[in-house]
Amino acid sequence: MDGFSGTLRLTDLNDFMAPAQECIKPVTINRIPEKGRSIKITASGDYSEVDAKGQEKKLEKAAITLSDCLACSGCVTSAETVLIQQQSVDELLRVIRENLEVPADQRRIIVASVSLQSVASLARRYRLTMRQCQQKVSGYLRSLGVDRIYDLSAASALALTESQREFVDRARRNDPGSLPMLASACPGWICYAEKTHGSWVLPYINTTKSPQQIQGALIKKYLSRADHQNPGKYYHATLMMCYDKKLEASREDFYDDVLRSREVDCVVTSLEMEQMLEKKGVLLDQVCSSDFDLLPGLSTEFYNSGGGAGGYLENILRHAARELFQYEVGPVEYKTIRNQDFRETTVTINGELKLYFAAAYGFRNIQNIVQKLKRSKCPYGFVEIMACPSACLNGGGQIRAPDAAEAKVWLQDVQELFDSLEKTDAGSNIPWLDGLYRTLRDDPSTEPSKLLHTQYHSLENKGTALNIKW
Repeated sequence: MDGFSGTLRLTDLNDFMAPAQECIKPVTINRIPEKGRSIKITASGDYSEVDAKGQEKKLEKAAITLSDCLACSGCVTSAETVLIQQQSVDELLRVIRENLEVPADQRRIIVASVSLQSVASLARRYRLTMRQCQQKVSGYLRSLGVDRIYDLSAASALALTESQREFVDRARRNDPGSLPMLASACPGWICYAEKTHGSWVLPYINTTKSPQQIQGALIKKYLSRADHQNPGKYYHATLMMCYDKKLEASREDFYDDVLRSREVDCVVTSLEMEQMLEKKGVLLDQVCSSDFDLLPGLSTEFYNSGGGAGGYLENILRHAARELFQYEVGPVEYKTIRNQDFRETTVTINGELKLYFAAAYGFRNIQNIVQKLKRSKCPYGFVEIMACPSACLNGGGQIRAPDAAEAKVWLQDVQELFDSLEKTDAGSNIPWLDGLYRTLRDDPSTEPSKLLHTQYHSLENKGTALNIKW
């Protein structure tokens, strides 16, 4: 698997350390010692145990899950070849197939949530408009046996709204450890921060969940209540732009002990979707079209303004200017610093600097921000951090140009497709958003702190081979 973020791979260097070298997860061996037993390697390369009578028994391979990897501080990079047991196309197809084989009254409700970044990538691959691609993806998923297909409108709007509120709260407190607030929607960045910088950085990270995980909470709790169904009846898969989203879905923080299920059961990337279509000999542009569904209470779709990284910088900037200084921000203008993936923007009122924000994409720029933090010289109020250069539209799970020489133009095409949808400021009047937001925050049964927020864990390891200085 080579689609995890550049941050997890530590730029483009081949720095991978296999689990056999670095993984500290113990392997439990359940066997009774007996004389005369031995281990042999078969012709196929498997290992077998041979007893005193010459009978062979194939030994099971040791495996670790993404959850094991996330809880371990032994390495940063071994996630790339970890066995992804529940985060694969094969797992999704298995669940759908088995669901169709049981009586109708015993079936689970299969739900798929689709990111706009993935739609843009697939639209470029199959030369469709964004709207056409949404309908084709929906039609194809329904043909497989998926019951409902949603976009991430509600989750994105909620993530932006709660992030806006959190930033304003931090700015008003003005505690030394509260600003700058760092974006938290990129799981590659979060995994890196937890495992390499821990307590130095974690207090600054926005605690609002990513749209994927808010969507998972909406499906398992909000939708199930609206449907009068047991939350465990839902199986929730997402189509995302990034392999790191599999890591995010596997975090123990997003597992509900009461429901005994995760907010997101399976993550499939844009590239895996393309591979599935090719394997089945299906051309997406020839699939029957179908519209997305709308969650109960939602009357329109919401497409966030502010770019493919989720629009955090621009939406928080406008909201903060409005709430803190009663100032309306017009078109956001950026100044490029160092490289195209490091940009700054400011809000100046009557000649006085009020807000100073930045966008930092890619590992090298992340390192620059972290070093500024450690030296207490980070001047920004908010930083939109993403692990991948060019942010989420260039995520590790996106479809690539067939020729590397065309990569830049391909990405520009994806950007243009993404921008073709009419975008909305999260601070604008969205009829359904206020009602949904109040429902989640004010209804005691929904526990908004768990629906909309998460926590981070320092997993710094100071004694591994990754820290050896040659």
